Amino acid sequence: MIKITPFQPENQIAVKTLILDGLVEHWGTLDESKNPDLDNIVLSYAGATFLIAWLNDEIVGTGAFIPRSESQVEIVRMSVNKNLRRQGIGRQILIELCKRASQDGYEEVILETTETWQDVIDFYLQYGFEITHYKDGDVYFKLDLNKFEII
Repeated sequence: MIKITPFQPENQIAVKTLILDGLVEHWGTLDESKNPDLDNIVLSYAGATFLIAWLNDEIVGTGAFIPRSESQVEIVRMSVNKNLRRQGIGRQILIELCKRASQDGYEEVILETTETWQDVIDFYLQYGFEITHYKDGDVYFKLDLNKFEII
């Protein structure tokens, strides 16, 4: 059974490794200079909500939201262990992030992903996110939390 908890400092190395491994899988290489936020997650995500998905004693997924205004948050750092994808872990993280954002009084979620990652795009579309625009190889989404329904 998956358990979702807030990030704790002792999770730093495992979380960074999980996220970077996912980026290597998508890109084929890794430029760590593009991910300085992962060097100190506590500091980088102060004021944000950063969640971890656990399977037994192993970290298998992550996701966070950062407040962008009084009514809007941005979901970032969604990642699931490549060997455990398509088993509902990403869904559970996304639902928990949206529930917490709504409980905190936010009304809208935004996010972006790479335009060529069709599986990721399809994932967000499945949960009611709408594409707002494309820019510089990325696709941008929004979700009205007042209309969010758990699928």
